[in-house]
Amino acid sequence: MPLCLSRRWHLRQLIAASSLILLVACAEKPTAADAQPLQTVPVATAPAVIPPVVPTGENLDIQPTQTFAEWQAGFRKEALAAGIRADVFDRAFANVSFDESVIRADRSQPEFSRPVWEYLDGALSPLRVRKGQALISQYADTLQAIEQRYGVDRQALVAVWGMESNFGQFQGTKSVINSLATLAYEGRRPGFAHAQLIAALQILQQGDITPEKMLGSWAGAMGQTQFIPTIYNTLAVDFDGDGRRDIWGSPADALASTAHYLQSSGWQKGQPWGFEVQLAGGFNYALADGAIRKSVAEWLQLGVTLPNGEQMPAGAEHLSAALLLPAGYRGPAFLILDNFRAILKYNNSSSYALAISLLSERFSGGGLVSGTWPKDDLPLSRSERIELQNLLSTQNYEAGNADGIIGANTRKAIRSAQQSFGWPADGYPTHKLLEGLRNR
Repeated sequence: MPLCLSRRWHLRQLIAASSLILLVACAEKPTAADAQPLQTVPVATAPAVIPPVVPTGENLDIQPTQTFAEWQAGFRKEALAAGIRADVFDRAFANVSFDESVIRADRSQPEFSRPVWEYLDGALSPLRVRKGQALISQYADTLQAIEQRYGVDRQALVAVWGMESNFGQFQGTKSVINSLATLAYEGRRPGFAHAQLIAALQILQQGDITPEKMLGSWAGAMGQTQFIPTIYNTLAVDFDGDGRRDIWGSPADALASTAHYLQSSGWQKGQPWGFEVQLAGGFNYALADGAIRKSVAEWLQLGVTLPNGEQMPAGAEHLSAALLLPAGYRGPAFLILDNFRAILKYNNSSSYALAISLLSERFSGGGLVSGTWPKDDLPLSRSERIELQNLLSTQNYEAGNADGIIGANTRKAIRSAQQSFGWPADGYPTHKLLEGLRNR
């Protein structure tokens, strides 16, 4: 390869590798695109877990400097140097070809996302609740054993199972090797896909699955609870004792692997995920920032109460909590604890984590939200979010890169703008704020 092309290629690898993202996708669930990412909660990363970082400012038009066949030949040398046997590689890549549909999926950025209340309606459907209840009973012995080993509540595990693959029914139908090879060649994050592809080949070499049965999403997420290969290699377990870590065909292995993942992410045995609260009049909504954590007792002193005269969970006063307003100050409010943050390690979306948390309670008749959702205030579209960020920055509120992602910088800018209007500074993007900035 000419020197200039080689430099371009390696620069592309370095740029893309800096934008790692946890790709958790499946066929039948409220998707991460629908759920609103929770960018303001700093989550301590377990050593084995790749943190979900949303890429910004990536050049989606960078084209490979070699053919797919040339890339594959070069990657084969790398894989063999990394310890993959030639026969394993050749069998895995026997029918691999470039898949344009994977690239289209990788580059798609939905213009509209569902409001959190619609997302929750789908996630907490009566059919899903009933099926989860039946499976909790069916797998009672297995779930009890998993709880004893990993300390993760069975209801939460079954909720993840239901959200990720509809209890194993929709695991994805694409070849993981083919999808990851396509992404390593021309995706937005070739460095990430390259690492996942090596890990997938290691899984095949270990004998846990065959290439033909290693199926998953376009993004390379696999099995009944949608693990990416590097996470699988570190955290998947053989719980049913058959000698294979089979997250595709064995519910016991899939659920235990998920428990191991949540345990490694800081799950606290016997603690709640959080609870719904009500806020007193005149409450300082700027405190609804994931980076601000106080003891539950401190939140109570600030005027936070439980709805309908409910009692605080025993011992909760000393737990560290953040305040979550998933639909702004006009919607329900929640204090979220360590187990909620552990779920965010699985999928860094407040809507997703809230769905898992409420679904786990629905299995035993709880999980109902008392607060009223502001259904007259639909979320901003992606182009409107970008316009909002540009307007904020133009008016010296420093919203950061205009990428349509409402992260910590944008929320801080929104709060400043809201304060300038004399409105509650909850950091939540609304059409009212957008119009206010347009008219200035």
